[in-house]
Amino acid sequence: MSLKEYALLDATDLARLVRHREITASELVEAAIAHLERAEPRLSGMAEWALDLARAEAAGPPRQGPFAGVPFLLKDNMHVAAGIPYHNGSRIWRGRIASGDSELVRRFRAAGLILLGSTKVPELSLTPVTEPRDFGRVHNPWALHHTAGGSSGGSAAHVAARSVPMAHATDGGGSIRIPASCCGLFGLKPTRGRTPNGPFMGEAWHGLAVGHAVTRSVRDSAALLDAIAGADTGAPYGLAPPALSFTEAAARPPGRLRIAFSAVAPTGAAVHTECRIAVELAAKLCEDLGHDVEAAAPPLPARYFSWFMTVFLAAVAQEFAIAEEATGVRARRTEVEDTTWLCRQLGRALSAETLSIALEKLHRASRPIGVFFDRFDVLLTPTLALPPVTHGALRPVGVEAALQSLMARFGIGGLLRYGPLLDHAAERTFAFMPFTPIWNVTGQPAANLPLHRTPDGLPVGVQAVGRFGEETTLLSFAAQLEQAHPWTGQIPPGCT
Repeated sequence: MSLKEYALLDATDLARLVRHREITASELVEAAIAHLERAEPRLSGMAEWALDLARAEAAGPPRQGPFAGVPFLLKDNMHVAAGIPYHNGSRIWRGRIASGDSELVRRFRAAGLILLGSTKVPELSLTPVTEPRDFGRVHNPWALHHTAGGSSGGSAAHVAARSVPMAHATDGGGSIRIPASCCGLFGLKPTRGRTPNGPFMGEAWHGLAVGHAVTRSVRDSAALLDAIAGADTGAPYGLAPPALSFTEAAARPPGRLRIAFSAVAPTGAAVHTECRIAVELAAKLCEDLGHDVEAAAPPLPARYFSWFMTVFLAAVAQEFAIAEEATGVRARRTEVEDTTWLCRQLGRALSAETLSIALEKLHRASRPIGVFFDRFDVLLTPTLALPPVTHGALRPVGVEAALQSLMARFGIGGLLRYGPLLDHAAERTFAFMPFTPIWNVTGQPAANLPLHRTPDGLPVGVQAVGRFGEETTLLSFAAQLEQAHPWTGQIPPGCT
């Protein structure tokens, strides 16, 4: 198989070739490895390589499952694979090697996928750009000096560059949808509890985080979700399976939907013209397809993002504690970036009462959002408030960077004195991603639709949000838009 042939096919088509014996799993894996090794020097998206394991697996007995023989990459976050060192973008995990696969990875393998390695994330997967100090930034294949997004940046970069047809991704505040938007991919965050997080994680970010994948086609996302859906044993929550499989949903028209759209950021942040245009064009496309479309958005309390930050900071402190427990080594300030250490210190300073109240406020705020979706089937927003930013655009600089370094060195007193600096850092981050975290809190499914481009060719995504538990509606709707406005044939320069 030539690199050009390989680049043009999605996972469903590649699996069909293996199933019909038009190509062997070994030949397919070799094509993927050639593409991956060609792309990696430009993208810098890999955390760990597992090529010998992949070759041995491909050469073994014929595999079963809907994606038998299809090459795949694992995001270096939340889920672990036996034999592949785990970092989560940070030295505090010390390359821990798990003795067995997490449940989601076991299901990936049962679906027939062959892991070629793991992909880079920002430190502890905390930021919407993938620029870990100790592992190196990931480049966007559409423009190398721009971000590939985060935290699933390495996965998105290599899927967009055609190294693999799809790759694992996780989402605790937008980490599937953000890099999908930056790299021009379809990225579905499933409903909370739809896919397993265990057994090595109990809940993941207080219920905010869920795993799935970034893909080029809607049908790949749907078929993969069919293969991995369902709670693992002992999970804190789960969902009944849909009456219609996700694959079947993606293959049938959605019917006439009630669609709301809004390009107004819930934080009040400015929204780039191209991001507004993307939503307006998507709304017009929906009208042309016969849907009922209305400008509307759900209500949000003024302090919503403050409560979200409280939960986020507590999750950062939790990550340090879990890493220290797993490795038996106490984390040191010099091992992590200053902002990461400050977030950990702030998280440790929170009281149980403060965290509990923030969670309660967020869950109360979800009720009127749910009422909004009694009126509408789908909400369209920009995925991001900006096109892919250049590298370093979200990092602190100058006085802010210097003061954060001092705060990290001198501890909690500095945090209390200079707390507004962290508020400024949070505002800078949410100015990029004000539209995504809400749906991690409500648990609703949300997807990036790669429907637009800036005049200079950078991808700009549209976010589609559905009711809790109704991925079938989103997948059917997304497949309709994919057919009306095809995106899978768009390939970054130099990637075939």
